[in-house]
Amino acid sequence: MALRRYKTAQLTKLSTRSVENMDSFSHKYGESTYHFVLITKCRYKIFRKRWHKYICRDVLQQIARRHRIGIVSLAIADDHIHLIVSLHPTMAPSKAFQLLKGASSWVLFRVIPNLRKRYQRGHLWGRNGTFRSVGDVDVRTIVRYVNQQNQLSLAQFI
Repeated sequence: MALRRYKTAQLTKLSTRSVENMDSFSHKYGESTYHFVLITKCRYKIFRKRWHKYICRDVLQQIARRHRIGIVSLAIADDHIHLIVSLHPTMAPSKAFQLLKGASSWVLFRVIPNLRKRYQRGHLWGRNGTFRSVGDVDVRTIVRYVNQQNQLSLAQFI
């Protein structure tokens, strides 16, 4: 009987310790972190110019703020973008991926009109792309991976 109480107390300590690190949503606690990779159509290197990277970073941050998507890390290469995002538990990762790709494409075509010359049909992002869930143990590893790549990362903007 005493052993059972001890195990229950240990489980309670472990669960409260992990809940403190999680996000709170009305009556729930949870963490929903994903690694997204957005790839330009045909892998064209449209983000070679530094100011294109700045514009893309600002656009993605505005879209994320509008749809309550938290950006943990962001790195922009010449032909693809790495994002580590934190989502609300009710938002599906495919929906967040759709919102980020669609809205950023729409805004980038208006801000950088020369993109229309490369993408005449209005498809900036390729159909392929990657998103995978990230556990809280592996977040540091993936953030380090994204930041150490030979890319323009969010830390360099600040």
